[in-house]
Amino acid sequence: MIKSISIFLIFAAILLLMASPGPSSGRSDETQILAVVQRMESAFKTVVNYSCEVEVVYYQNGIEDKYYQFKFYFKRDKKIRVDFSQPYPGLSIFYNEGDKEATVKPFRFLPAVKFRFSIDNPMIKTLAGQKIDQTDMGYFIDFLSRNLKMVKQKEEEEFHEDEEQIKFLFLAMDYIKEKSVEKYRIFVSKKNWLPIRIERYNLEGQLIEVSILQNYTINTHLEDKYFLP
Repeated sequence: MIKSISIFLIFAAILLLMASPGPSSGRSDETQILAVVQRMESAFKTVVNYSCEVEVVYYQNGIEDKYYQFKFYFKRDKKIRVDFSQPYPGLSIFYNEGDKEATVKPFRFLPAVKFRFSIDNPMIKTLAGQKIDQTDMGYFIDFLSRNLKMVKQKEEEEFHEDEEQIKFLFLAMDYIKEKSVEKYRIFVSKKNWLPIRIERYNLEGQLIEVSILQNYTINTHLEDKYFLP
């Protein structure tokens, strides 16, 4: 009788171990996302400057509406330069942290022609409403970290990882006004721990905006004068 009970207990223990999740699957998506964002924060602290090529597609009622292409330059103390190729070839925007205005040079072949605009002017905001001082990766990483504390992530949301990148679906207050919850599908390169694709959706899952960031160069010799208009 004792032998039968022992066999039963061993069998029950085996079944319990088989049913229990392993260490890797026991982490929630929210915990995994937090680990990724912390890694992004740590990596960005080592970034003195970077540049990347950016494509942004805006959608109207889920249908592609506007397309922008530009090269983005950033240097510590939030020096920003944006050189457009579409839809405004030759136009550049310059901004330095703390300034209330940005400089716009509409023609690279006429460097003396330049204009100053308030950073709140809709003419130099993105189509989604971002100001120039809200466009760098440091600001975006802070946005992720801030919303992880404010917005509860759903356990069933996706999280995928391979050798080259991590992809996750992230709930956050809207990027501009922070008044409503939206969805963001974010692709992060494990090479530099910076986003390489950002998809923005409304809560119903309708696509609003897609940003593709590629050909990063990090900590190259970008002199301050490059950010002077």
